[in-house]
Amino acid sequence: MESSSTASQSGSRREATRQKLYEAAVTLIAEQGFSATTVDEIAERAGVAKGTVYYNFASKSVLFEELLRHGVGLLTASLREAAERTAREGGGRVDALDAMIRAGLVFIDRYPAFTQLYVAELWRTNRAWQSTLLVVRQQAVAVVEGVLREGVAGGEFSEEIDVPLTAAALVGMVLVAALDWKAFQPERSLDDVHAALSRMLQGRVSGRG
Repeated sequence: MESSSTASQSGSRREATRQKLYEAAVTLIAEQGFSATTVDEIAERAGVAKGTVYYNFASKSVLFEELLRHGVGLLTASLREAAERTAREGGGRVDALDAMIRAGLVFIDRYPAFTQLYVAELWRTNRAWQSTLLVVRQQAVAVVEGVLREGVAGGEFSEEIDVPLTAAALVGMVLVAALDWKAFQPERSLDDVHAALSRMLQGRVSGRG
């Protein structure tokens, strides 16, 4: 019978292998597209045998679907942690949203290829993983919705705001602004981009605040 220590080591090795495959797949697909990327190329980039890919994932499509779950899961966790940390430190809901904007930028700065793929896939309608994409998207947006609802309930935000649309707009703002930053304004620092989005969040664009 496998000991708990042996099982833990086996699980850690498998998770490390899956992480290599995620990184290889996201890089290759970002470079040349999903259809043009082969399992052989993913295995070679990850430094594993082709059979290892199929041991961990039934197909290339399943690998990509799990990649979406994994990546958006990391983003969701970082947003949630930012909101919870702000609450522990006594900050308000605007502070929490601001912290989540920064967390989103940090994530995108670390995983630009994944973010590019994720945004591109949001606009496709013929993929096998479309339903999965909608689920994981909602998980990330729901974290922002939660903070907005708390703000409305606590009187920090107007009761007239459309919570689902506002949450989606905030997430979209960070995604699109960050992709523009990475592609067209790479000389800007993360702090600079965060400051600009923070001003928008706090309604200071007009200069009247």
